[in-house]
Amino acid sequence: MPMQLLIYRTAVPVSRARHHDCAIEPQGGYSFAAAVNSVPLMAVEFAQAASEYPIVFAGQPGDLVPAVILGIGSNENLFLTADGGWAGNYVPAFLRRYPFVFSRDGERFTLCVDEEYQGFNRASRGQALFDAEGKPTGYTDQVLTFLQEYQEQFNRTQAFCARVEQLGLLEPMQAQVTVEGGDRLSLSGFQAVNRDRLKALPAEVLSELARNDGLDLLYLHLHAMRNFDALGRRLAAHRAATAAAAAAAAAPTATAEPAATPSTAVH
Repeated sequence: MPMQLLIYRTAVPVSRARHHDCAIEPQGGYSFAAAVNSVPLMAVEFAQAASEYPIVFAGQPGDLVPAVILGIGSNENLFLTADGGWAGNYVPAFLRRYPFVFSRDGERFTLCVDEEYQGFNRASRGQALFDAEGKPTGYTDQVLTFLQEYQEQFNRTQAFCARVEQLGLLEPMQAQVTVEGGDRLSLSGFQAVNRDRLKALPAEVLSELARNDGLDLLYLHLHAMRNFDALGRRLAAHRAATAAAAAAAAAPTATAEPAATPSTAVH
């Protein structure tokens, strides 16, 4: 489950020389995320995401990141509507920052933009990246501020994940999802907190986790695991909508009878 680039295709550093005449026209949708079944989640987002998404831990030992599960199939996003809208109440920040992202070289961060984003253009449509004097616009400054805040939250999330891993709370998990009609599907490749290990932690460790809000995050994660059942219901609804659309497309088109034309007498 690769976590970092996922939706990005051609992310290049934003520069005056390359992008002085470029603009971003918001597309108002999330079609760029159609083929991802999970995206990273920052710890600060747990409270908003836990009510509708399964929250898991993904990645390699020493490089774990929380993630929300969006679909059961490998290229399936069940939160995307037919017109590219989002069918959830909360949109993860990972998706909201697109088409921008930071690249990192040591302690130096560089703002990058995905030039394959549909709204990226050189025709002055939308928000310009640079003004007539070659300076970053207010829009670009807002993007930088958002990504700087995102990076701060990412660093805090990394520290949280490192502590969870250090405490040995995680174990590989396979989710079983029952879909209406009797299908049983499984999803693996992620980890979850073992509730018994969490309860068995020494009092001083539990106190530490409570003080830094880590305990709240762990229980939000455990609560969110119940949302795999809701994911099964989403899949059933998606299958039904797909079947209905296919049936409508295959149905013969009725041909209307021509209306009777009044006869006209010429005298």
